[in-house]
Amino acid sequence: MVSFSTFDLVVICLFALITLLIGFLSTRKSMADNEDYLLAGRKVGLIPFILINVSTWYGGILGVGEFTYRYGLLSWFTQGLPYYIFAILFAVFLVPKIRGGSIFTIPEKIYKEFGTALSLWSALLVFILVTPAPYLLMIANIIDLVFNTGIFVALIIGAVISIVYLFFGGFRANVWVDSFLFFIMFGGFILTLFLLVDNYGGLTFLTNNLPPSHLKLTGDASPMFIIVWFIIAIWTFTDPGFHQRTSSASSIKVAKWGIIISVVFWGGFDFLTTSIGLFSRALLPDLVNPVLSYPLLAEKVLTDGIKGIFYIAMFATILSTLNSFFFLSATTISFDFLAKILKSGNTVKFNLPIMTSIGLVLSAALSVLLAYFVPSVIQIWYSVGSIFIPSLLIIIMTAYFQQIRISKLWLFGESLISALISLILFLVGFQGEPMLIGLGTVALLHVIGLIIYRQKKYC
Repeated sequence: MVSFSTFDLVVICLFALITLLIGFLSTRKSMADNEDYLLAGRKVGLIPFILINVSTWYGGILGVGEFTYRYGLLSWFTQGLPYYIFAILFAVFLVPKIRGGSIFTIPEKIYKEFGTALSLWSALLVFILVTPAPYLLMIANIIDLVFNTGIFVALIIGAVISIVYLFFGGFRANVWVDSFLFFIMFGGFILTLFLLVDNYGGLTFLTNNLPPSHLKLTGDASPMFIIVWFIIAIWTFTDPGFHQRTSSASSIKVAKWGIIISVVFWGGFDFLTTSIGLFSRALLPDLVNPVLSYPLLAEKVLTDGIKGIFYIAMFATILSTLNSFFFLSATTISFDFLAKILKSGNTVKFNLPIMTSIGLVLSAALSVLLAYFVPSVIQIWYSVGSIFIPSLLIIIMTAYFQQIRISKLWLFGESLISALISLILFLVGFQGEPMLIGLGTVALLHVIGLIIYRQKKYC
């Protein structure tokens, strides 16, 4: 049972009010034009770029706690390290190509390279990958835990807090709010870890109270288990948020070094979350539901007020991703679906801020319903995400790298076949990893497509 003092509730409510205030104060000029509303005028500097890039990467914070509780340092080795590697590769090889072009979204790049059909298909894949439902469900569970509102009311409250300022401020509001949330995240987790070490000790305490495997980088996991998680980190290349923030940067240099410096901060925050997860396993060894390891640890060891600070740190970690995914989802609906369908790609005459606001409402309604009726959506959607990542990845890489260019019809076919095969395997209960099958399928088909395309080209 979790209880909160008046001091805790005041801290949490004050955090919500300040978040909303910052969002509304950032609304200047954002309704003026499409570029300002969708990408903050492509003028995001190095420091805000780092702040939003770091803060939006940790939406699944309760999952981090669960993974660390179950597997120890293996959590960092599979959920941290591979993403650092692919983020640096993204910065080196993709950032110059993305920021060098005047595009808004991934599907817009696909439209310019391959036309409407592949653009709409890639927009569907992006829409699946950026659904806010998993993060909305997580933040709703915390709201319900704190205020006992019931899950449906908590879902609505979470959606409103996440999108209300985006209507008027667009991406600029997203940048300001997530920059604020960055400091709340780090501050709350640093304070909590300091108190844990001060009260219980450091490495010696953990060594004496944890299973030996929890302090091994690879735990007791099989090599294949680790390899699969490293491959899943390819998600980084298809992450629409990475593409959006790269496009919003004031220069290629800002985007490139912003991502590389972000890796350092990710490493620091991973240290905090992993360490606190290890303390949770040491202090609460018999949890039935490890997904609540962070909240239950706070209940056991944190005093009034401090517990409220740790809760707003968890709120901030989820909210920074949730609002970003809402905006990405809304942009996909407005810019990549409606505008392309209604005007065959000519978006100049459209008021995209208004259309994106409509997209925010649709995305919020869909996410609330999905999270309410499919409460296991987090696990389901990560599985579905792994199914569709290979399909989107091959389109993105082909669009940016001329060396692997093939016909758009073949590219569409291999992407669709990969998605269908992986989806069928998932539905029939395939015990392996659908993403590996999907990657293997697109790789094989793409090699065949390259051979055919080059033969026709040089004949």
